[in-house]
Amino acid sequence: MKRLAQYFRSMQSGQSSYSLIYEGSYYDQGGMISDPTYWYNDVAYYIERTHKLTLDKPCITIRIPFDRLGLVGTTDGVVLSDFALREWVGHIEALNELIYNRSRSEKENGAFYCFRPTNVVLQRNASFVEVISEQWYLCLMITVQLPFQNHDKAMRMLCKMLPKEVEAFIGNWDLTKLNAAYEMVKKQNRIREWLKSSHYCAFVGNGSILPRNKEGSGPLEGALPFTSPEDLEIEICGVRGMGIKKGVTVITGGGYSGKSTMLDALNSAIYNHILGDGRELVIADQSAMEISAEEGRSIKNINITPFIKWIPNGSAEQFSTDYASGSTSQAANIMEAINFGCKLLLIDEDRSATNFMIQDSKMRSLIKREPITPFTERVRELYEAIGVSSVLVIGGSGEFLSVADQIILMDNFMPINVTQEAKKLCEHDMPGERIPFTKWEIRDITTDHFSTYPQGSGTEKLRVSTMGYIMIGDEQVDIRGLYNITSHAQLAAIAFVLRKIAVSNQDRLILLHEKIQKALEDMEREGVDIVFSSFFPGFERWLELPRMSEVLAVINRMKHLNFI
Repeated sequence: MKRLAQYFRSMQSGQSSYSLIYEGSYYDQGGMISDPTYWYNDVAYYIERTHKLTLDKPCITIRIPFDRLGLVGTTDGVVLSDFALREWVGHIEALNELIYNRSRSEKENGAFYCFRPTNVVLQRNASFVEVISEQWYLCLMITVQLPFQNHDKAMRMLCKMLPKEVEAFIGNWDLTKLNAAYEMVKKQNRIREWLKSSHYCAFVGNGSILPRNKEGSGPLEGALPFTSPEDLEIEICGVRGMGIKKGVTVITGGGYSGKSTMLDALNSAIYNHILGDGRELVIADQSAMEISAEEGRSIKNINITPFIKWIPNGSAEQFSTDYASGSTSQAANIMEAINFGCKLLLIDEDRSATNFMIQDSKMRSLIKREPITPFTERVRELYEAIGVSSVLVIGGSGEFLSVADQIILMDNFMPINVTQEAKKLCEHDMPGERIPFTKWEIRDITTDHFSTYPQGSGTEKLRVSTMGYIMIGDEQVDIRGLYNITSHAQLAAIAFVLRKIAVSNQDRLILLHEKIQKALEDMEREGVDIVFSSFFPGFERWLELPRMSEVLAVINRMKHLNFI
């Protein structure tokens, strides 16, 4: 750190390029050496540019040796990194409290930043494990706003305050809490493995707190703990709770009864949650996707004939539109999810197109030419023919009761198994004629046009808007209908994955499934940060590993790709 302090002292008062700290140049017996890694005791601080246009906001990777934390080589770096990041957030807050000045902006005053994770356990670039020359390190990534033209304060922030807080972080390291985090993830993963080989697609542990607080950041204070109905209760790996069987499940109930909250909990259960979240023992098939109508989305060359028999002046077998209707968008969303390998559809009638979901007997009699095959006609076939289960939140129609395997009534957030009662209500219904099974096509997405360069421009374009759009090349992709993206950092990672595929492509035709799978495997093995580029100043520094499903879902919404 003495070398870094010397760089700050040598900078002129008006100088703002900070090139010295990024170069880290010094002389030794062998001549000039460039090394932007600075040391305080045995902790390394590696400084690099966050973005090419923000030189006063460096990115610093702090490498802490395992032995300082009482650790040995680990097989689960994701859990360790996730735990460390959550512990580190409090230390960043402590640093900012020391330098806070309400009369000055952060650019004038300086500030420390780190990523603040949601309650899911994910691989990130903000905290990770690295092995260098057989030495294991816990790495924490931060960015720092250096105070404008105040090099003395910048030196104190980086050379004194930051190392002191890192030492406090090491001193407060709690192996007992870390082991509790390990044990929780082990339990969650055991339940996931059990589900894979069972007749169940989801599990809700007794004692779970499903409702969220006002911020959506954790359990609602005072909410009733979940208790499974006795006739739906199962035990997995020593944990008791409600099992949701594969097939067709209807969750019903009156307004404000908790049925949508249940679906939201299942939707978030594709990822493991931290201790204290309330939903840590809510586990669902990791391929699950929430499906809704998405009026106005772009659709390219997809067969929607299982649900839409014909399109006026168009093709339902190779359906394309820049502005889909509610029913065609929901049909496309389901067909795409099947292509992604989804085995559990989560559908809330409040977010669905009514004419896509149901058509009662009176409307069937009245409408003679109906191109839509309602979801009620296909939902059982989806499971029986290709093994895709569905969990449906239904409050306004009884059309799904006769095709459901189990029906759960939510009453003040408590579940009741009403399957037999509901089936009796359907006994006198006239059974409709069973339509023949359809062909469920699996398509590989291939394109001959994929670029981050807008037409006629020599500069790449890549940006993620807080309003729910990704801009890449000539594309502005509306992703507001994708409910499985956990954070802005995960959305940023998707954008950089797409950029990596576009830039690295040497072939005219791109097999997108293969390219995406390779990119995500590389990120998982080598670190999420390998796709980041400092060329694009509109991005924050943080990335979270996405699922392949969400990357493909973004691609499917592009208007200028030529899907083949």
